[in-house]
Amino acid sequence: MKLSKEEIKAIIPHRDPMLLVDTVEEMEAGDHIVTTFFVDPAREIFKGHFPGEPVLPGVYSVECMAQTADILLLSAERYAGKIPLFLGINNVRFLKKILPGDTIEIHAKMASERVEKAIATCSAEVYNHGELAVTGDVTLAMR
Repeated sequence: MKLSKEEIKAIIPHRDPMLLVDTVEEMEAGDHIVTTFFVDPAREIFKGHFPGEPVLPGVYSVECMAQTADILLLSAERYAGKIPLFLGINNVRFLKKILPGDTIEIHAKMASERVEKAIATCSAEVYNHGELAVTGDVTLAMR
């Protein structure tokens, strides 16, 4: 299943400048998802991170992983319309720089879920130019 930015906005509550997913390239609800995000060089963050050598901050990569997981989870009927809240981030590793102008691909898959508490953990990976750039687990509560 492919989704545009407008279709993504119908699923998750994030909006610019904090909407960090542009497209859904593939999704099997409740199982796995692949999204993309264009790292726009015009983003304000690059004025200070870092002048002369801009790099996408690691927290943005983690937020891309979380929003990808949000789409996967909120696409399930049981969580539709909920607000996804961070409960935890674990095992995050930054392996490659992500630069302005890059388009990253984010993969996430369901790792565990406590349906009775509306809590789920997804394993996620960010790829830049086909190379693994970031990996980690995000735990979310749907409220």
